[in-house]
Amino acid sequence: MNVHESEKIAGILMSRGLTECNDGEPDVVVFNTCCIRDNAERKAIGQIGRFKQLKKSNPDAVIAVVGCMTQQDGAGFALRRKFPFIDIVLGTSNIEKIGEYVSDALSSRTCRVEIDDDPRPAIVEGVPYHRSSGCNAWINIMYGCNNFCSYCIVPYVRGRERSRAKEDVLAEFEKALSDGYKEVTLLGQNVNSYGNDRGDGYGFASLLEDLAKYKGDHRIRFMTSHPKDMDDRVIDIIADSPNICNNIHLPLQSGSDRILKLMNRHYTRDDYLAIIEKIRAKMPDCGITTDLMVGFPYEDENDFEDTLDMVRRVEWSNAFTFVYSPRRGTPAATMPQVPAEVSKRRIMKLIAEQNSVTRRLSDAYVGNVYKVLCEDAVDKNGKLTLCGRTESGRMVNFNGDPKLVGSFCDVKVTRSQSASLFGTRI
Repeated sequence: MNVHESEKIAGILMSRGLTECNDGEPDVVVFNTCCIRDNAERKAIGQIGRFKQLKKSNPDAVIAVVGCMTQQDGAGFALRRKFPFIDIVLGTSNIEKIGEYVSDALSSRTCRVEIDDDPRPAIVEGVPYHRSSGCNAWINIMYGCNNFCSYCIVPYVRGRERSRAKEDVLAEFEKALSDGYKEVTLLGQNVNSYGNDRGDGYGFASLLEDLAKYKGDHRIRFMTSHPKDMDDRVIDIIADSPNICNNIHLPLQSGSDRILKLMNRHYTRDDYLAIIEKIRAKMPDCGITTDLMVGFPYEDENDFEDTLDMVRRVEWSNAFTFVYSPRRGTPAATMPQVPAEVSKRRIMKLIAEQNSVTRRLSDAYVGNVYKVLCEDAVDKNGKLTLCGRTESGRMVNFNGDPKLVGSFCDVKVTRSQSASLFGTRI
């Protein structure tokens, strides 16, 4: 979502005559920040500090900071005090104004700090994008979140759920296909609650059903889903629609019912396992990925073992693993914290357990032929290698002409190495 938001920022600035600066000294620098975890915020602050020297050498340069980090209570003004060389600070719902304010700053050195605290800001349509994600086009179908997981800052910095009108989503989807994109990824903090705020009965399943009607050689993916909102109709539509990838990202977070309750996740491990069973019954080869967190407040060894048990039971093709990071203003930040050395030990053990599963699943791909969307050509040890994903989301490396980037190829997997697959085009 941050990548796509940066595409929006680039599109707005390019519509005002600016061009991307790949070398030399820039006239405008925009930091699009994230605060989902502490290390992301620290990295952003470190990067912003580096540009103090740019302002010394080029006082007319404009530096803007936008995104989640600035939207936190009081953070925008605190950032301006800490780094007075910043010209523009905008919150998450003010980004569409970046072009206007950059123009003002370039012409009259006008500084702005504007943070809209409306929990349900209006959706602005018609904003230009500069898509930069290869053959994939990101499309937001909704913004914000209503779940208020006890560890998560997103509802506070992104506001409540707001779904785009289906007509706007379908129009953008049609445009992406007509522009030649072979893959479209639908985005939302919780895509399967799409439409709940509109009250017209048109939800995520209905949207998928309409998108699946578009014919052609393309794929549809989506992220992210919340287990409490994953229903049978969505699973059925994915299974029955050739253009919707059998690839579902379904964050578990913890395998412990006690911790899930403290997290305010609204499902149990048995609920989650029941969803996995339904998915695999309809789509045996579906690539299922997840998010897992260790070191959440009150987590003890039994809770952690419950998470390891879920790794073995579910056998995710991949898991994004994290150490819990306290976020100011969230309920979990006031709970007793797990010692850092305990969290570090647990995350290393969790990664090793998931890696073992991933290696075993990777071996099962060897000898089979898959339709792969070639996404890029990369230099690996002086040799140009193509790479692309199977429908289930697994990356395959193979040899071929760079002109194949953006097209589908049939690739036979010849070997695996941990999470990586290697093959030959046939």
